[in-house]
Amino acid sequence: MADTHPSPTGDGAARGDRTLGSRRLAALLPDLSGRRPAYRHLAQAVGELVLDGRIALHVRLPAERELAAALHTSRTTVTAAYDLLREGGYAYSRQGAGTWTALPEGRAPHGVRRLLASADTAIDLARAAPGLPADVLARSLERIGPLLAAHAGTPGYHPYGLPELRAAVAERFSRRGLPTTAEQVLVTAGAQHALTLTLGLLCRPGDRVVVENPSYPNALEAMRRSGLRTVPVPVTEAGWDVEVVEAALRQSVPQLAYLIPDFHNPTGALMPPEVRGRVLAAAARTGTWLVVDETLAELALDVPAPRPFASYAPPGGAAQVVTVGSMSKTHWAGLRIGWLRAPARLVTELAGQRVATDMGGSVMDQLLALDLLTGAEPDPVARLAGLRERRAVLADALTSYFPHWSWRLPPGGLSLWVDLGEPVGSALAERAREHGVRIESGAHFATDPGVFEQRLRIPYTTGPEELREAVQRMARAVEAGLPASPGARGPHWVA
Repeated sequence: MADTHPSPTGDGAARGDRTLGSRRLAALLPDLSGRRPAYRHLAQAVGELVLDGRIALHVRLPAERELAAALHTSRTTVTAAYDLLREGGYAYSRQGAGTWTALPEGRAPHGVRRLLASADTAIDLARAAPGLPADVLARSLERIGPLLAAHAGTPGYHPYGLPELRAAVAERFSRRGLPTTAEQVLVTAGAQHALTLTLGLLCRPGDRVVVENPSYPNALEAMRRSGLRTVPVPVTEAGWDVEVVEAALRQSVPQLAYLIPDFHNPTGALMPPEVRGRVLAAAARTGTWLVVDETLAELALDVPAPRPFASYAPPGGAAQVVTVGSMSKTHWAGLRIGWLRAPARLVTELAGQRVATDMGGSVMDQLLALDLLTGAEPDPVARLAGLRERRAVLADALTSYFPHWSWRLPPGGLSLWVDLGEPVGSALAERAREHGVRIESGAHFATDPGVFEQRLRIPYTTGPEELREAVQRMARAVEAGLPASPGARGPHWVA
């Protein structure tokens, strides 16, 4: 095959294991039986998976013969489909190295388009992030004006973060039960930035990382892009099986484990204190770093706010914990302010890593964050009361329109993890977009393809009336009929 597309990172060997197996790809694809011409439907389905992010970019597709066998179709069909993918810019071939996924010129991945889509009338239930009231922002901007002017005469570079903000974050940790100094805090451009910095410093391609299944999609994508091998452990609405977590740590001896113990995204589960202690002890035995995502920890709706995960480590224990936090879920994602708490020496190393790509965050944004964290607004009690009201509105609307769906009301967090009773999550999300609702199928939160298709994550961060309207539109989408779903297949399609 001719080299029809330049590879930005060299050949497959240089990138490690970046091959998509035939059974894994087959598990993502719809049933092609009865569709003519089959090769065109196959190419269209693969292209949509690339745009949707469920197939990563610059990943080697299965050999034509292997995929044909997995799909129970002819090799000619797969060959023709691959030709169409190359013509459309969704794939490129390298002599002797196979066919690799690509992004067509002028097209953006669905994830990027979701972040950019704000000018239409669609109700956005794809992002579990609240807005910030305009009057609150206006008053905060007015208060920080003199402070910003005082900083204007300085260079403005703060690779560790604004000292006052580091101190404020440290004080919040201490108040929650984990004594912390400012030297243990690094301010970042959101929690995702904190995670990618940590992965870049602590991990190397090929390292094993324990992750929950399901988990936060952007975190999973960061690990894939870092060439890490994920070791999934299941999380249900009932929580974690601590013996399974301990076994995964003991058997795989991972370099790192990424956990969301507080109102887990997307299940809403809250990890019990005794489980936290056992996980910390197990990680200490294997020398595993724990990256604990606490972006939702303060959104406790029905229970007391949990203590920081690292506070459960025994005094003088050998546990290695990096705690990640953010204002995106509690205040406003537009600030792009997050942080991590870690041993001071590691914070220094991470700051050095950060300078290579980002010499420091915006002083104005950090001053805004400081004002919102230390001021009287927005009122956290009122914020939690509003979330309880919206959660109740969403639950009532779902009960009215979809009585056969089920879920467990989470004790905190921002969303419901809804069981549809059948594997139509992606199909429903696709049809809902046509009816003016953006929503995420459970498949986006899976570590492996072909699972959680019976789930939807539905946030309750928008207003009550919007939530009711969104559920009504989803009901109309279901009435209109759903497109073919990957879940509606026989057993031979299962990966």
